[in-house]
Amino acid sequence: MNASLIRSPMVLVVAALGLLLLLYNTIYVVSETSQAVILNLGNPVGTVNAWRPGESFGRTNAGLKVKIPFLQSIVWVDKRVRDVDLEGQQVLSTDQLRVEVDAFARYRVVDPITMVRTAGNEERVADQLQPILRAALRNELGKRKMDELLSPERGVVMDNIRAGLQRIASQYGVQIVDVRIKQAELPSGTPLESAFERMRTARLQEATTITARGQRAAQIIQAQADATAAQIYAASFNKDPAFYDFYRAMQSYRATFVGQPGQAMGETSIVLSPQDGYLRQFEAK
Repeated sequence: MNASLIRSPMVLVVAALGLLLLLYNTIYVVSETSQAVILNLGNPVGTVNAWRPGESFGRTNAGLKVKIPFLQSIVWVDKRVRDVDLEGQQVLSTDQLRVEVDAFARYRVVDPITMVRTAGNEERVADQLQPILRAALRNELGKRKMDELLSPERGVVMDNIRAGLQRIASQYGVQIVDVRIKQAELPSGTPLESAFERMRTARLQEATTITARGQRAAQIIQAQADATAAQIYAASFNKDPAFYDFYRAMQSYRATFVGQPGQAMGETSIVLSPQDGYLRQFEAK
């Protein structure tokens, strides 16, 4: 009777199916781009092919693996860098401009056990990071002016956002690789036109201030130059009064009879007596 049951086709089929089910729950394959979190009755107890800095394909712990059937289960976690997008986020800058920002963050799961314990799976990690990124953008960009987003300081802003995001993302076992703003622009329509008008007015005020400062600096430089010249003339007069008197007389003659350099000579006639004191430098000594 037992021998006939063993040779029964139905029994053989059931046994084969049971063996296949056992193998299916015992053997699993870990790919190069995945890391496996082993759950023992729902509790994370270990990882297979976990991410390591500087590792390369072909030298990981990927391949055919074995687990305890029906007792242990697997949660798959991607080892590659993933993205979380944030589009159409409105931020109010310090110069009272409402800016629409499209940004994204790139992250990698470096502690899969922590990720499974806090979030459960990768999809929930992305859902958790999105509001964190939104808050980090508002906090950091709210401290900046609009033009700073178009200047080299933009990189510093991104670094600050990444650091703030990393402090919170660490609790999910996530490493923030990069944070970038794809575009930042003012809303179209009346808000955009009023923003342009405020920016134009601000630039005109800035130009007026710079011009006033330049004029003030020029007046100071001119006054200092005049004072220096007066000191030089005074020193020359004290050193050789006769030469100084002669030099000043020559300057006066040139201005009177020749005119200033670059000016056309006039037709004015001057009649002076030979004994006039103005012509004393022409007298024979």
